Amino acid sequence: MTVFQFVFRRFFRKKTNSIFLLILPIGAIFLPMGEWPPIPLGFHYYGIIIMFIASRLAAIIMEDRTNKTLIRLSVAPITHFQYLWQNMLAYTTIMTAVNLVFVILGTVVHGDNVPSPGFLFIIYTVFTMTALGFSLAWYAIFRKKEAAFSILGAIIILMAMLGGVLWPVEIMPESLQRAVMLLPTYWVAEATILLSYRATTEELFIPLVVMFLFCIAFLLLGSRRKLT
Repeated sequence: MTVFQFVFRRFFRKKTNSIFLLILPIGAIFLPMGEWPPIPLGFHYYGIIIMFIASRLAAIIMEDRTNKTLIRLSVAPITHFQYLWQNMLAYTTIMTAVNLVFVILGTVVHGDNVPSPGFLFIIYTVFTMTALGFSLAWYAIFRKKEAAFSILGAIIILMAMLGGVLWPVEIMPESLQRAVMLLPTYWVAEATILLSYRATTEELFIPLVVMFLFCIAFLLLGSRRKLT
């Protein structure tokens, strides 16, 4: 059995994980239409949900480090790179499926109030990779899963507040408006806001590229081989 296949069996072995994947996205679908931005609120807040799901998935690697699985793998016929990319591919596959279901069901519920479902799916897919990379880099800092996961929850909420997911960035001081551009949540919020105002493909290009660059940077930070 490959690492890719084992990740699926391991994650879905816990029923709570399956419930976690369904309850937040489905609940967000039924949030009402917003005044800012002019899009169903669940589609704007979905970036936060992506980060929470990504943090739960990437925690599997943290578990492997804390229970010494990575030490045992170091003498197995598999490289750290193979272990890592198969894990990340499995996480991305799971979350892409969730994103697809969310966009399809959300479009069924809200109809024409959902601007360009195809572009929304692209935005969520790119941000999914960014969120997974961020979670991987975050867990690389800690030795204990419980501490890493509990602090990460607060960090995600803070990033959402500062990044323009919960309220417009424009209401914050100008100096802070510049600083929050260093947060990946700013760019997923910017992408959904632009799309809600029917922006052109060219206008959406910058947020997507920046999120992809964040993804690469986080993956480089989090992919260092760390056995303990």
